[in-house]
Amino acid sequence: MSQELGQFNPKIGQLDRLDNLIARIVAPNPSPMTFRGTNTYIFGPKSGDIAIIDPGPESDAHLNAILSSVDRDQKVTHILVTHSHVDHSPLAARLSRETNAPIYAFGPSDAGRSRAMQTLIASGYAGGGEGIDHRFQPDHKVQDGDTLTIGDYTLDVIHTPGHMGNHVCFAYNDSLFSGDHVMGWASSMVSPPEGDLTDFMASCQKLSSKNWAAFYPGHGDTIRTPNTRIDWLIAHRNSREQDILKALTKGAQTPRQLAEIIYTDTPKSLLEAATRNVFAHLIDLTGKNQVCSAGAASPESKFSIKINM
Repeated sequence: MSQELGQFNPKIGQLDRLDNLIARIVAPNPSPMTFRGTNTYIFGPKSGDIAIIDPGPESDAHLNAILSSVDRDQKVTHILVTHSHVDHSPLAARLSRETNAPIYAFGPSDAGRSRAMQTLIASGYAGGGEGIDHRFQPDHKVQDGDTLTIGDYTLDVIHTPGHMGNHVCFAYNDSLFSGDHVMGWASSMVSPPEGDLTDFMASCQKLSSKNWAAFYPGHGDTIRTPNTRIDWLIAHRNSREQDILKALTKGAQTPRQLAEIIYTDTPKSLLEAATRNVFAHLIDLTGKNQVCSAGAASPESKFSIKINM
């Protein structure tokens, strides 16, 4: 990760052509959670129909950068959104009005939400995370297994809930626009109730069933060894699970207490995000009947290892 932090430093707002069909523009929204900024991709030939993938945050500068990158021989026919966090989807509506291209996504921000997360919300937990685009509404809803035709090319839709319930990836042959599900610079955030770790792990297993050549993530550089990266994500999450269970052998703990025990090298500014990650693990472990909480599960609840009688 530290190597990529230094090597990936593109010029914001500049079109970088990655191959004959894929180009990237990085939005002006760098942060500890978005790295250099959101990657907006242009998929299609230099002449003909093209798709814009993840238009990005509300930004006049980024909208102008996208529109300026479209050649006179190109026509935007599709706007594709991997998920509706505020760093990925808000610009879609304005871009659609400028290009007359419809927006395609799995659904609005509550689409694909797991039963566990619905229960969590019903209990009164509002959560916190990366910011949801509550106004997002696609023109066309896509499903797992759908195929989108862009000129002479096709993209396959893969529903990958976990980071968010409405998260999808778009596959072109053995390349994948992986959104925030798989990134190279950091592990993906899973923050209840918008994110569900049980779903995230299942989506990782789903993607690992195919041999991939490249992933084009929502943040950071192109991943050239995608299957290795997926294997690392699965192993990383399994390791975190074991860390949590080990810490709980010493007694009941809140997610915050567990985060302070486990994430010893994490800056204080990111400890809240680490706490949400731990909470996601605890919900997953509760579903697997390995831990339990005193009362309804929340970031303030004390969790303990469940002793099955």
